[in-house]
Amino acid sequence: MKEDNCLHAALICLGMLYYSHAITTEKLNHVRPSLHGHHEKGKEGQVLHRSKRGWVWNQFFVIEEYTGPDPVLVGRLHSDIDSGDGNIKYILSGEGAGIIFVIDDKSGNIHATKTLDREERAQYTLTAQAVDRNTNRPLEPPSEFIVKVQDINDNPPEFLHENYHANVPERSNVGTSVIQVTASDADDPTYGNSAKLVYSILEGQPYFSVEAQTGIIRTALPNMDREAKEEYHVVIQAKDMGGHMGGLSGTTKVTITLTDVNDNPPKFPQSVYQMSVSEAAVPGEEVGRVKAKDPDIGENGLVAYSIIDGDGMDMFEITTDYETQEGVVKLKKVLDFETKKSYSLKVEAANVHIDPKFISNGPFKDTVTVKITVEDADEPPVFLKPSYIFEVQENAASGTVVGKVHAKDPDAANSAIRYSIDRHTDLERYFTINADDGNIKTIKALDREEIAWHNISVFAVEVHKQHQEAKVPVAIKVVDVNDNAPKFAAAYEPYVCENARTNQQFITISADDKDDSANGPRFIFSLPPEIIHNPNFTLRDNRDNTASVLVRREGFSRQKQDLYLLPIVISDGGLPPMSSTNTLTIRVCGCDSNGSLLSCNAEAYILSAGLSTGALIAILACIVILLVIVVLFVTLKRQKKEPLIVFEEEDVRENIITYDDEGGGEEDTEAFDIATLQNPDGINGFIPRKDIKPEYQYMPRPGLRPAPNSVDVDDFINTRIQEADNDPTAPPYDSIQIYGYEGRGSVAGSLSSLESATTDSDLDYDYLQNWGPRFKKLADLYGSKDTFDDDS
Repeated sequence: MKEDNCLHAALICLGMLYYSHAITTEKLNHVRPSLHGHHEKGKEGQVLHRSKRGWVWNQFFVIEEYTGPDPVLVGRLHSDIDSGDGNIKYILSGEGAGIIFVIDDKSGNIHATKTLDREERAQYTLTAQAVDRNTNRPLEPPSEFIVKVQDINDNPPEFLHENYHANVPERSNVGTSVIQVTASDADDPTYGNSAKLVYSILEGQPYFSVEAQTGIIRTALPNMDREAKEEYHVVIQAKDMGGHMGGLSGTTKVTITLTDVNDNPPKFPQSVYQMSVSEAAVPGEEVGRVKAKDPDIGENGLVAYSIIDGDGMDMFEITTDYETQEGVVKLKKVLDFETKKSYSLKVEAANVHIDPKFISNGPFKDTVTVKITVEDADEPPVFLKPSYIFEVQENAASGTVVGKVHAKDPDAANSAIRYSIDRHTDLERYFTINADDGNIKTIKALDREEIAWHNISVFAVEVHKQHQEAKVPVAIKVVDVNDNAPKFAAAYEPYVCENARTNQQFITISADDKDDSANGPRFIFSLPPEIIHNPNFTLRDNRDNTASVLVRREGFSRQKQDLYLLPIVISDGGLPPMSSTNTLTIRVCGCDSNGSLLSCNAEAYILSAGLSTGALIAILACIVILLVIVVLFVTLKRQKKEPLIVFEEEDVRENIITYDDEGGGEEDTEAFDIATLQNPDGINGFIPRKDIKPEYQYMPRPGLRPAPNSVDVDDFINTRIQEADNDPTAPPYDSIQIYGYEGRGSVAGSLSSLESATTDSDLDYDYLQNWGPRFKKLADLYGSKDTFDDDS
């Protein structure tokens, strides 16, 4: 701060000295002549008449930023007519008059009362006037003058931006222009060196330099590598006063980024890649990945992969994953471990975009060897064919061989195979297969007319690995056998007119055969040998699988015969041929002269002779009425036969109960109480039937109830049965007591013969000898005791 104050004081002194010199010069050079004038000789002796100047004025200067204790003397105004007696009054007006600039009205001295800033305002225009102090009469005409603010170096240079960002390609030549930075100085560029700027670099050497006069930043080192260092921070200084000591300065930061060029080829980090893939892999499955490293970025770092050599070129392919820049090795075809266990590939990685400027750096590509090992997989059986087609004749006997399928285990173990038919494809079980050799046979006769093709599936399963199975479609064609005789193609209803002419055709017939075309047409039509000379009709085979029936005579009559049966033999073209006799029913009808049908009823002649149409209608009406009466009568009879007990639908059930209990013993008094039989209704009254809705409340008849203490159980039960039979509310089933308690034992003891052998029993079994030969064995076992005792 002390140095700055000293500097300002020195500048003010210099300015005042400069101002004094300027005033003296102006007075010497700009003195006006008197108003009265005087004569002055010219160079050539000519007398010049000059007007005397009334008062002195000039252009004044004041130094900016003056901070002294007293107002700064700007200058002095003086008129020639001022004799110094104080009668003249000086008046100042204009820009800043009275506020910034004040004048001593007696002496004419002008002072600046405030500190001025040239950067705010560089000059002020004022008007001076001299008047009579007493009368205010102007003594001099008004005169304008300018007060200029003298510049000092008080403003440092300022850059347009605080921070700059610039890019330059890596590997650029020395002197390559990067960016131009520009600073400005608010000081007066026309006065001194306050605004003369010089640029220099403070940070960023030795990579960059800056031009001192223009501020252009340029590269200073060759072959700058982005991959080594991408970003640089440069500090640029702008200093005024031409860069000399004492000048003010300003700085800015410039961030310079090296942009990428394709100056690096891709490079694999290793020479060999090892991969493995299962032989069960499907085409398109990923095997592995390789990656060539390229330090370049963007499109300069794009790498494309390709297989250029190797014995696996047909089995594998490689694609490029542009997101990760990796080469993806994929399976192209199905592998077989048993055929080939390993493959080798030569993969190349090359740049997609190459910069011609750096082509001399070498080939922008690299190669690597990829070795792929095929792993053995537990494969399912494989059929020798993808599908099978067999033929078998229809009506073939059960057990006829249709064909044979064969599958094998592709693994090295070559496990045994078992075959089976998918029963979902053979629901009717027409076929069976030998589980060991794959022979397919029929189980029952086949009918081509029912099913012409059988499409089944056969499974092949490894014996020791049930989860490994294969499936193959088998199509079985049923070969046609001529086992169907031809028949009429339709249900023909021909008629012949009574007035038909001889050899007149009245119908054309055709045939149909369910057999295949090889065993069907052509059809041969003929009459049976016994009626080949039929007097009424004849047959003509048209040899196009049709035949025409013709009238053989004239004069048919419905009254004599209204129907004729004509048997026709139809034979097919099979080997051996089959034939059938089909009967054609021919009606005799009445026709007009043109052959148009009128009527085919034989009774028409009889009815027309004795009954009118009205009579026929009346007869039919009577028949209908009788039928209605019969129906009503039958309906009424059915309603009267309804049973007394009507079961509701929701209560219908089977009254069958299964009892697995053996029953109680002699002492099972807890199982059954005789009082229940004597008084089944108990204190709660009788139990109504649940399967019907009784029409009346049944009251037990007192006369039929036995005495409560009756010991005649037989009479009591019979009475109960009679009541149940006559009681419509009683259940239609017997109430059966379940005995869940066997008893504690009998006073008679055990009847088992197992214990008799261990006791001294005096029983005599000699009577068993009299029971005959069937009980001889039993008599020998039990009747020989005395004998054994005697022997002992």
